[in-house]
Amino acid sequence: MANDTEYIRQAEANRVEILSEALPYIQQFAGRTVVVKYGGAAMKDSTLKDKVIRDIVFLSCVGLRPILVHGGGPEINSWLGKLGIEAQFKNGLRVTDAATMDVVEMVLVGRVNKEIVSLINQAGGMAVGLCGKDGNLITARPQGDEGIGFVGEVSSVNIKILDTLSKNGYIPVVSSVAADDNGQAYNINADTVAGEIAAALGAEKLILLTDTRGILTDYKDPSTLIPKVDIREARQLISDGVVSGGMIPKVTCCVRSLAQGVKASHIIDGRIPHALLLEIFTDVGIGTMILGSQFK
Repeated sequence: MANDTEYIRQAEANRVEILSEALPYIQQFAGRTVVVKYGGAAMKDSTLKDKVIRDIVFLSCVGLRPILVHGGGPEINSWLGKLGIEAQFKNGLRVTDAATMDVVEMVLVGRVNKEIVSLINQAGGMAVGLCGKDGNLITARPQGDEGIGFVGEVSSVNIKILDTLSKNGYIPVVSSVAADDNGQAYNINADTVAGEIAAALGAEKLILLTDTRGILTDYKDPSTLIPKVDIREARQLISDGVVSGGMIPKVTCCVRSLAQGVKASHIIDGRIPHALLLEIFTDVGIGTMILGSQFK
C-alpha cells in the first residue's frame, strides 16, 4: 500500500512538473496562430486520432489559435475502390479526372472534414468545417503538369473567415479542396494548403504531422534526427540529397512559409502520442524545427 501511495505521489509530481515546464510556452504563444497539417498514421489509428484531437482542443483551451488542415488519401482510395474507379498516380500526384474529383470532394469535404469537426466538438472544442471554397478562403489554379487533371495549387488565400472564427474561439478545420475563378474544383496537396494558410496568417508555427521522426541524416536510422535547421541549411539538405523523396515537398512547403513570415515550422512524428504538445510545450521537442534565419 505504501508503494502504491508513493507511486501515485510520484505520478502526480511528474504531472505538475510537466505543467510547470509548459507554462512559459503557454504564456509565449497565447493568442498566436498555429497551423497544423493533420495526416498519416495519426489520421488512421483511432487511438492516435483521439490524442491529436485532444491536443488541438488543449491548444485552444490554453489560449492558442489552432487551425487544422487535413487531407485524406487512404479514405479517398477506399471510396474510389467502392465506386469502381481506379486510383492512379503520376510523379507522386493523384491523377484527378472529373469522376475522381467528385469523389475527392465528397470524401474530404463531406466525410473526413465533418468527422474531425465532430470529434473536436465531442472533446470540448468548437470546430467549424471549411474547404477552400468557403468564404473564398482559397482560390486555386491548375498545377500544370500534363495528364494529371484537376490537381491544383494555391493561387491566393483570403484569411478573413479564418481570422473571424479563430478570434472568436472557434477551431477552423480546412479540407484541401478549392475552386478557381470559374468555379472548377481542384484537389490540392494538404501540406501546400497548410503552408500557404500559415504564410497568409503570419502564423507563429506551421506543424506537419508525418510518419517520420523529422529530417534524418540517414533516413533508415531514426537516431540521426536533425532537431533544428534554418532556411539556408534546409535548402542545402535538399541540394545534398539528405532530404529526398516524399520529404522534399514537406521541407519545401516549410521553407516557403518561413520565407513569407511564419516564425517556425516543424516536421514531427504523428505516430508518437501527444506529439503536438511535446513539440510545442517542452524544452526538447521531438521533431525537426525549421527556422527563418532571423529567428535562429
